[in-house]
Formats: sequence, C-alpha cells, structure tokens
Amino acid sequence: IQCNPGLTALAREAIGDRFLDDIEAIRDLDTFAGDSAFREKFAGVKRANKARLANLVAERLGIKVDPSALFDIQIKRIHEYKRQLLNILEAVALYDQIRSHPERDWMPRVKFFGGKAALSYHNAKLIIKLANDVAKVINRDPAVRGLLKVVFVPNYNVSLAEIMIPAADLSEQISTAGMEASGTGNMKFALNGALTIGTLDGANVEMRDHVGADNIVIFGMTADEVARVRSETPNPRATIENSRELSQALAAIASGVFSPDDRNRFAGLVDGIYTHDWFMVAADFDSYTRAQREVDAIWSETERWYSKTIRNTARMGWFSSDRSIRQYAKEIWRAG
Repeated sequence: IQCNPGLTALAREAIGDRFLDDIEAIRDLDTFAGDSAFREKFAGVKRANKARLANLVAERLGIKVDPSALFDIQIKRIHEYKRQLLNILEAVALYDQIRSHPERDWMPRVKFFGGKAALSYHNAKLIIKLANDVAKVINRDPAVRGLLKVVFVPNYNVSLAEIMIPAADLSEQISTAGMEASGTGNMKFALNGALTIGTLDGANVEMRDHVGADNIVIFGMTADEVARVRSETPNPRATIENSRELSQALAAIASGVFSPDDRNRFAGLVDGIYTHDWFMVAADFDSYTRAQREVDAIWSETERWYSKTIRNTARMGWFSSDRSIRQYAKEIWRAG
C-alpha cells in the first residue's frame, strides 16, 4: 500500500477495498489474469515503477536504463550461499553470447544488484567489486547495443527497496538449496508483481505451491541432491570443462578482462569454484542459464508474462503475518 500506490489503486478499482484489511482477499485478482484490459493496466503500473527506478539510477549513478527492458533484480545480503556470483557469471556468459551472436533475437535486460556485505567477509566484498567491474565493461561496450546492462545500486536500505521491489519484472531467489532458512524478500517481489526464478529453497517451496508451478521458474538441485553431491567428493573442474559458457566466463574473469588494473583480483573467487564449489555455482550453472532463457521466452509473450505476474500478486495472501499468527494461535498456542 505504501510503496506501490499504483498497484494498490488498480487492485481497489478491480476488487474493492477488502484486501486492505484482509490481504488474503487479494486472491480475487486471480480472475483478472485473463482480462486483456486489466493486464494492460497492470503492465502500465509496472512500467511507471520501472521508470521511477530508472530515474533514480540515472540521478545517482549516471547510468541510463530503458524501462521497456526486463528488470532482473537481486537484492539481499551479499553472501556466497545466496549466489550473487552465479547471477554475475550468467551475466558474463550472456554478454559473451550477445557479442558472438548479434544475429539472435535477444531480449533486452537490465540486471540490478543491491545488498551489503559483513565487515570482515572478504569474498562477499570481492563479489560486490566483481559486479561493479563487470558492469563497467558491459555497460560501455557498444557491441552489446544496450541489450544487456548491469547495475549495482549502492547503500541498499528499506527506502531503496521500496523503489526497487515494485519495479522488478524478475525476482532472483537463487540460493544453494538447503541453505536459506526462509527469507521474505521473495514474497515481497511476488506480491508486487514479479516473476520468480529460484531454487527449491526456503520459502520458494511454499511459493511454488501457492502461486502454481506454472507461475514460477524453478531450476537447480534440491537440498537432498546438494547433500549427495557434496558427500561424493565432486569434481567441479570436470563440470566446468563440460560447460562451454561457464568455462569461458570463468576464464574471462580470471584473466582480468573485467579487472585490467589488477588481473589477479578475482583469482580466489574463481579458484574456489574450481577446487570445491561448496555453494554449487558450477553445478547449477547450466540449469540456471536454461531457466533464464525460459524467462526470455515468457517475456517475449507479453500477455503470457502479465497473466503469470498477476497470478503471483493474487496468490500471495497466504504469506501474510495475519494468517501466520492465526495458525500459530490455533495449532501451537491453542488459544481458542
């Protein structure tokens, strides 16, 4: 209601005010997923929110982004298990593919990152540096023709989240399966009309159950599969060598393509993937890139895209604190 007044007004126009006090009533929007006039209004709200974020990025960072591009957003604490590194590697691989195959019909995309690292978390700080270094190279390359941009938005906080979350087309929830306790960012994105790409981890599992498997893009290993692979002493090098896109992306980062002032800056990050890949970045990479091309295919069909994102908004009421407390009162506290 506070951070997305456009969507709030549209929902009130369509289904009345009951959802303002009982968020589960927002389910009534579900019937509008097949309504072309409502889809256009929903898309218009999203476009206005994206323009607001584009203006902020232009003012603060001097980076121009096109609100008609797919806004792909990952904002959360920087941590290896949350796998911002996987997202950056996919950006590098996509950059290479766009340059190698300019004849293909690429979907314009802006990858946004935001989040903070713990003071002494060396690798997390390196990941932030890598995101910024990759952004500098990609955003300045005329060969990409604006088809891909990367933006790390600094000083992430709640006020910034209130602008970024309503602007998201795609929500990145890509933690290593079995390592995310729950998280609520994924719920906020979906409620505000984003499609989720994610692993079966944390609350993504319940989100898939509630929004429907057709309205979320799931990839990668399950928690059981991650545990099994770790126990079998995996050989990440073989996995990397079997993936041309991944091996090329890692080679580019390791050779200093994105850090010409210090060609060894990211050697430790790359070496960690080659030697143990504890967070399954290499193991899940090909599955993740396939999922991203599935996202492109959905994005290319506007009506299909907004039907899915409307259903995400409509089906998120179950995740409210009101429902949680009622269930606790009944099943745990037995409070009448």
